[in-house]
Amino acid sequence: MVDRPSVLRANLTAGEVEKERVPDQWRRRFLGGKGLGVRYLYDALEAGVDPLGPDNLLGFFVGPLAGALPGESRYAAVTKSPLTGLFLDSYAGGAFASRLAGSLEDCRALVVTGASDDPVRIVVEDGTAEIEPAETWGADTVETGAAHPDAAVACIGPAGERQVRYATIASDAGDHQAGRGGAGAVMGSKRLKAVVAAGPPADPPTPELARLRETYAERYATGETGSWQATSATLESIDFADAVDALATNGWRERTFDGIEDIGVEAARDASVGREYPDEPVPGGFRVETDDGETVPRGATQMSLGAGLGIDDFDAVAELGALCDRLGLDVISAGNAVAWVARAREAGAIEAALEFGDGEGARALITAIADGVQALEDAASGDLELPCDPAVVATLRDGVDTAAARFGVEPIPTVKSMALPAYDPRGAAGMALAYATSDRGGCHRRARPIEEEVFAAWDRDERVTAVRVAQDVRSVLWSLVADDFAGETLWHDCGTEFFEALTDAETVDVAYPTDPDALYRTGERIWTLVRLFNAREGVDRHDDRLPEPLFAGDSSDEGGVDVDAGIDPDAFEALLSAYYRARGWGRDGLPTERTLERLDLAPVRDEQTPVGTAFAAASEGGGKR
Repeated sequence: MVDRPSVLRANLTAGEVEKERVPDQWRRRFLGGKGLGVRYLYDALEAGVDPLGPDNLLGFFVGPLAGALPGESRYAAVTKSPLTGLFLDSYAGGAFASRLAGSLEDCRALVVTGASDDPVRIVVEDGTAEIEPAETWGADTVETGAAHPDAAVACIGPAGERQVRYATIASDAGDHQAGRGGAGAVMGSKRLKAVVAAGPPADPPTPELARLRETYAERYATGETGSWQATSATLESIDFADAVDALATNGWRERTFDGIEDIGVEAARDASVGREYPDEPVPGGFRVETDDGETVPRGATQMSLGAGLGIDDFDAVAELGALCDRLGLDVISAGNAVAWVARAREAGAIEAALEFGDGEGARALITAIADGVQALEDAASGDLELPCDPAVVATLRDGVDTAAARFGVEPIPTVKSMALPAYDPRGAAGMALAYATSDRGGCHRRARPIEEEVFAAWDRDERVTAVRVAQDVRSVLWSLVADDFAGETLWHDCGTEFFEALTDAETVDVAYPTDPDALYRTGERIWTLVRLFNAREGVDRHDDRLPEPLFAGDSSDEGGVDVDAGIDPDAFEALLSAYYRARGWGRDGLPTERTLERLDLAPVRDEQTPVGTAFAAASEGGGKR
């Protein structure tokens, strides 16, 4: 049976694991992955819970179609973010995701609560889980993976152990990362070193689902996205952003990079020793050699650790990416932390021996951020040369917003305390709206209208529709939990054909939606419940903002972009209001009672969660795709 009607709940404080059934209504209305994760999180946490305290919940969720969808299997790490204090969902694929789904058997998730006094690991197999002592505490992600040769592992590195607020959960010896927002720090706070999936990979449960998987995989391989992925992997992103003047460069001071040819996709092809999945119809990213072994540079790596830092040496950028992967550190946040130091030094706010283009300085700073006390001991002994004062390093472990507040300089843009990735929104108003309204902070994965907007003359309504639809559809796909790229083949109907096959084969015991509009409404419901979670933590319109350095001047463009001057603040506020109207949210950015009734969320909302006041009754109703 592909449907997984239970969860395994591991209480690390008590050292106990229990299996509990997922309420049928939760499964029907929230599916799995992101949707089921936010339903559990909203139900379990009180407002103001410390993300790094024992009361926080960390879930490893799979979807109701695990093993049956095209592309890589994936899992969703869901928790309250220690970086933003808000909802966090982060995703990774590869062998661990597939074997986790197979190991869970009749379960939809492993949900972890409490905190252990001593380092532990959780071993999942045959639909059960055991809490065991962790022998690899102190090891990096590659070493931890190697210590479990007969299983697939998701683990934390030194950054997670030291609770850096943008530490990742690494799987498959660092090849895959549940990257943004600090889920790895939550693992570290619980003294959970690793989750070990000891069972076999998940497979399609019926011949019809296996046939559908093959059909959709072929559709992806021969389609536009699959062809692009097979040719260039995600590295094409940096070449694209540079070509459309949207590549944040040298600490967000420029939007193109003179060294693009030295770190972009052609440089990766020249340096490649192979592809990540050479035998697949659409192979993975390019593998390259570094001093620490092979690594897979990705678009975010080249953008944030290359162009963002003014480093045009491909080998140096690859080394920095591999270092972050081993330490378990988000490459986007790490790159922005280094850029913050370089710009703060230029502004005279701090003393530092770090400039743009300094790969060795970047390496030392990233190592110091992740390695904590050990890095300070190495610096004292002369084994590591710190590029800035230890107090700066310690502050950067909490993110660039914390550093900006302490030292009084804010050169790096953030949304909800998450540093932006390197797609510069000053050239695309839709991207500005996508960043501002992202449910987990500054994120380009919720919606990427820039990929179409730069080639079209969109008006305000077109920008709002593009962002809203992408957010809702991806909420469905991430609840399935679909491959980020092959999952695009499900965009037209949100997986309806797969749910119909489940129902026809009688492999489910709950009536999942089998209508595209119903599934799209499910995505809107999930997006709105995340907004309720964040609203309970105090989020409203004030938080759906972009930092001041991105705003400047006036613009005649309806979307509010002047490429030279920046984003027109008045036009942006009008765009934000139009987005709220389309969602049926109030002027303050909070869902209204009428919208909650329409999405069956009124019974879910608790008394701590505020609701919005509608603009006007005629403005409500969500809108169609």
